[in-house]
Amino acid sequence: MGSLLTICYLIASVTFILGLKMLSNPATARRGNLIAAGGMTLAIIGTIFLYEEGGVYLHNYGWIFSGIVIGGIAGTFAARKVQMTAMPEMVSLFNGMGGACAALISIVEFGRLRQGPFLSGGWTEYPPLSALGDTGEKFHLQIGVPVGELLIILLGVIIGSVSCAGSVVAWGKLNGRIKDIRFKGQHIINLGLLLVVLVLAGYVLVVVKQLPDIEIDPGHVWLSVSQAANAPLPVVVRVLFYVVCVLSVVYGVFFVLPVGGADMPVVISLLNSFTGVAAACGGFLYDNKAMLTGGILVGAAGTLLTILMCRAMNRSLRNVLIGSFGGGLAGGATSMGGERKEQGSYKEISISDAAMVMSYAHKVMIVPGYGLAVAQAQHACHELEKLLTEKGVEVKYAIHPVAGRMPGHMNVLLAEADVSYDNLLEMEQANEQFPSTDVVVVLGANDVVNPAAKTDPSSPIYGMPILDVEAAKTCIVNKRSMKPGYAGIENELFFRPRTSMLFGDAKRVLQDLISEIKRI
Repeated sequence: MGSLLTICYLIASVTFILGLKMLSNPATARRGNLIAAGGMTLAIIGTIFLYEEGGVYLHNYGWIFSGIVIGGIAGTFAARKVQMTAMPEMVSLFNGMGGACAALISIVEFGRLRQGPFLSGGWTEYPPLSALGDTGEKFHLQIGVPVGELLIILLGVIIGSVSCAGSVVAWGKLNGRIKDIRFKGQHIINLGLLLVVLVLAGYVLVVVKQLPDIEIDPGHVWLSVSQAANAPLPVVVRVLFYVVCVLSVVYGVFFVLPVGGADMPVVISLLNSFTGVAAACGGFLYDNKAMLTGGILVGAAGTLLTILMCRAMNRSLRNVLIGSFGGGLAGGATSMGGERKEQGSYKEISISDAAMVMSYAHKVMIVPGYGLAVAQAQHACHELEKLLTEKGVEVKYAIHPVAGRMPGHMNVLLAEADVSYDNLLEMEQANEQFPSTDVVVVLGANDVVNPAAKTDPSSPIYGMPILDVEAAKTCIVNKRSMKPGYAGIENELFFRPRTSMLFGDAKRVLQDLISEIKRI
């Protein structure tokens, strides 16, 4: 049975890798997702019916299948009911569930640890009396607490707790229930809290490593050995372990609190990698190859994605986590030095004029942003694309890697509206095509198209790669108002001579444009 279970885990691991590979291509993404899900199903079934420990198989099927049914129904209901615009919140919540599961695994396994004596020489249960000796004097047995296993348990509970708490806070921030909270010295407090968690965890390991040998009474050898084998860990170790759990949760809350909405894609990726690492710790504990492989894949992918997005924003991960971007500048157009910059005047364009310009263009590039998601205007956007295409206009979408509130937010949003993935251009591809583009339509994007990132060294976004929409012949920007974006600075693009502002809700504006273009 053990060999058969190993084969199940091996097949599941292969499907995880294959599924992840297929997810990189839109044409095979759905099939890759199904293959990975099939591998996970195989691993679950194999674990339920083939896993054994000491010759004993799982037998509490009522609890197991009840959990599967409840979780399956809840997950299916949530996935079917959620709107595409709320997908970032659901991703955060599901990721938090994964972190909580990994932390609970560590807590359960910690509760099973005992101060059993170190048994060697092929002893299956307790050492024979001849090995213990019969001198009439008290003697000692070496403590056998597995320090390596305890280390994995501590890592699992710390990382899982941080991921769970951080993901819940991220969920609250994304749906508007929790606001950004920043105060002086916040990053110092966060760093201090993290150090306390690590120091306490290290102290737990030191205490366990230095536990004294068990004293054996020769008159009651087997009773003494039996009591020693079932003795719980010292009170100080148990108390400190749960203190570490609580402080890890507190740290998870604190380190996400200052992070602004525009940085959420980075944070979600990081938390996702945390959950993967915590799951891998569970794989170590149970010697579960599928769990270990899946956790490593998620951890590695999340870490790589986090690094790539930080580079796309020209931000260090440290700055994202301490919330040093966009704080306190939202009141107006200011530089890092605090001086107000006079940008001049901007010009507006009417719906009819915008419709005319777009109808007679050869090439139109649409730049979606968070405003498009808020207005739930993805379907109207696709309808506009189809209408322009029928008129012989080439329409493409320029996607910035950190647009929206989760990794790939704009891609998911447009896919929900059945926009062809072939029409989506990554930042580098789009920047190459902007000079040959007649009209760029910016829908709810702000900082990712701000030329200050290239021209103003005093700007908080200086150095961040942007979409060079100003290189196009005409740029139409749709916004609700002239309010600054997340970085708290006015957008220089709005005051450029080739830029026109089209104010209003993105969905209403797009619907009006569609109606006007149909009349032309």
